[in-house]
Amino acid sequence: MQVLEQRIERTKRALAQLGRLRPGSLSVQSRKWGGQYCQLSYTHRGQGHTDYVPQHQRKTVERQIANHKRFRELTREWIDLELEWCKLKLRQETQAK
Repeated sequence: MQVLEQRIERTKRALAQLGRLRPGSLSVQSRKWGGQYCQLSYTHRGQGHTDYVPQHQRKTVERQIANHKRFRELTREWIDLELEWCKLKLRQETQAK
């Protein structure tokens, strides 16, 4: 049980250190008259969005997307750990009676 609590705390700390985040995927689009631009596509609150991303901000947006992916991984992990902790706690309380 203590190991689970330590893993939960470690996950919470990792979440707190993520930095800025945004959902979506970044793609490079080509113009038919030449040149390229970056396009961010994402869904938020059930609505699809597409934003133009200037080339000089591409790395920043890629980092934010990576942070969002990590956020989702960590929250899934946190929920899995909490479910496991709750089951163990209930089992302990049942055995104590």
